[in-house]
Amino acid sequence: MSAMKRISLLALIAPAPAFAAGKGISLSNTDFVVFLGLVVFLAILFYYKVPGMIIGLLDKRADTIRSELDEAKALREEAQTILASYERKQKEVAQQAERIIETAKKDAQMAADQAKEDIKDSIARRLQAAEEQIASAEADAVKAVRDTAVTAAIAAAADVIAAKTSAADQNALIDDAIATVEAKLH
Repeated sequence: MSAMKRISLLALIAPAPAFAAGKGISLSNTDFVVFLGLVVFLAILFYYKVPGMIIGLLDKRADTIRSELDEAKALREEAQTILASYERKQKEVAQQAERIIETAKKDAQMAADQAKEDIKDSIARRLQAAEEQIASAEADAVKAVRDTAVTAAIAAAADVIAAKTSAADQNALIDDAIATVEAKLH
């Protein structure tokens, strides 16, 4: 049914309440005037094709919303792809960090073991050096004791010889000792 036929059908049916009230069709009947204004308004709307324009605008708006929804869906899919990519990269970075930590732990353990070995070697060298110093100190002490003993023995012998020998014998002994030392040195 066309729009004009609907309006004319509505125009025939609508005045029925006005007739039922007994007022009839006249411009003094407010119900009729309101009805007539409504019919004229609807006729103008249909004449200028306002419902078609409204429907066109609504269709255009629906198309715009549909395209925005499609774009939003595409953006969402792209965001999910980027998120998955970043999650994958984050996993890779976490795994790489774990490998770096493990390598660092192994390197630290190796460095600690090497340091222990170096300390053991250093202690052994210091002990060896201390033992050598002790041995040297012992040798020096023994030599000092011998030198002191020799000096004391010589002094004692000199005293004994001086007491038992005359000055001429002492000079002869000194000359013999000098000759012996010269012979041994040359």
